[in-house]
Amino acid sequence: MCARLSTAQRRLLKEYKELLKDPTEGIVAAPISESNLFNWHCLLVGPPGTPYEHGVFAAKMSFPKDYPLSPPKLKFTSEIFHPNIYKDGTVCISILHPPGNDPMMYESADERWGPLQSIEKILLSVCSMLAEPNPNSPANVDAAKLWREDRELYNKVVRRQVIDSLR
Repeated sequence: MCARLSTAQRRLLKEYKELLKDPTEGIVAAPISESNLFNWHCLLVGPPGTPYEHGVFAAKMSFPKDYPLSPPKLKFTSEIFHPNIYKDGTVCISILHPPGNDPMMYESADERWGPLQSIEKILLSVCSMLAEPNPNSPANVDAAKLWREDRELYNKVVRRQVIDSLR
């Protein structure tokens, strides 16, 4: 790798080394290639005690050139049915929203992205989101409606995806 790394590349390399040195159970994340630290593959294991339990869900994380000043984008490549995940797999969670005040005044500034966040914190937040959806701010209206109105059917749909995630 070139000796002249940008601030973002140095930060991403540092976070990657930390993830390798001290891995978090249920989370795997790494750059797709050493020559491009801005695009990562991630695997998340469904949280225990949830309908996502035992699932292994793949995602891609892409980082802006001014990381950590701006948040990355996270998109599941595995099919995943969840109130806070768009149908295309894009994750909608406060920690990934741009820093500053929310123009809709739904989130406080401290819930949104800040440069002290990390890849590990993002992925842990997504695992928490899987366990505890926010149906009041849905990215997937169908999933939020089903989660509120027919939890048994919601869980059945998710468990089917868990089985598919293991194939």
